[in-house]
Amino acid sequence: MVAQLSREVFLRLDLIALKRDLTAEKLTMVNMELERRAKSPVVMWLLWLFLGAVGGHRYYLGDIGRGVAMTLTLGGLGIWALLDAFFIGKRLAFKNSQLELEIINKVKAWRN
Repeated sequence: MVAQLSREVFLRLDLIALKRDLTAEKLTMVNMELERRAKSPVVMWLLWLFLGAVGGHRYYLGDIGRGVAMTLTLGGLGIWALLDAFFIGKRLAFKNSQLELEIINKVKAWRN
């Protein structure tokens, strides 16, 4: 858990440092692409509510292995699905931060 937290902190710091180097035009491009590709919290919570026992929200977040495990165990007979309510919000934020980093790196790689 501490490793996960430090990974998230370093990712946020990387994003801040990389954004400082972008021009206003490139920052706008990053924000537009992020809005288009980011995972929605509303969709994630609806998937958790209606398909949580079979891991629908985990598939949406790209956690295929956990999704399969939840499907095979029916969300740990509901316990895992219920506990996931406390963790999936942070996972969504982490996934969207990873996506933002990927987009920033692609935009920085483009030549004028």
